[in-house]
Formats: sequence, C-alpha cells, structure tokens
Amino acid sequence: MKLINGDDISTPYQCPVSAMMHFLGGKWKLIILWCIHNGVTRFGELQRAIPDISKKMLTSELRSLESDGFLNRTVFPVVPPKVVYSMTPLAESLEEALLVLSVWGERYALPKIKATDQTMQLSINSK
Repeated sequence: MKLINGDDISTPYQCPVSAMMHFLGGKWKLIILWCIHNGVTRFGELQRAIPDISKKMLTSELRSLESDGFLNRTVFPVVPPKVVYSMTPLAESLEEALLVLSVWGERYALPKIKATDQTMQLSINSK
C-alpha cells in the first residue's frame, strides 16, 4: 500500500486510516463529536443524546478527546458548575468527513438496520 504522496506504508501507523483510528477509534468518539458538532454541548445533553453510553465512559471519552486536542472544555464559575464542550480547529477539520459519514449512514446503514429490525420483528411475531 502507498500513501497519497506515493511513499510506501511500512507500519500500521503510517496508514492514514490506522493513524486516525488511534485517536478516534472505538464506539463513541465519532458519535460524541457528531453530537457536539450539532450543538449538543453539555454533559447531560450528551448523555440524553447517546443513551447507551455510561456516565463513566462518556467522561473517559470526553477527557480523551480533550487531551488529544479535539475538544475544548469550558467551566463557568456558577453553582451548580456549568461545563460546555466545543470543537477545536482540529476537530472542526473533521467536519467534511463527519458529513460524508452521516450521508452514508443515512443512505445505507439506517435502511439496513431498519430492514434487520423488521426481519427480527417478523421472526418474533411468527413464533
């Protein structure tokens, strides 16, 4: 395999997709970035927007995204504390990729999930 510039890929982390997965891999990071990109900026809002994520995992993923330079965390000095997350320029550079993934998900993944759910429901109802 070769990089866009023609250089050979000699290690997994020279592969651009592997390198990206090093920072954004896993189940939740892209979903969190998608939510924040769409205006869901507070911890409680993120929990409601991503109901399957545990509080511990959301905290861990937010900290990781912050330490890797993808998120800003702003704490307002009020009682109770108000924390708002925002995308850094590094995360904003992913906007085009997030939109392409979103279009693909809407066009292919959601219909496939819906069809699978309907098949499973038919199977359950026929018993």
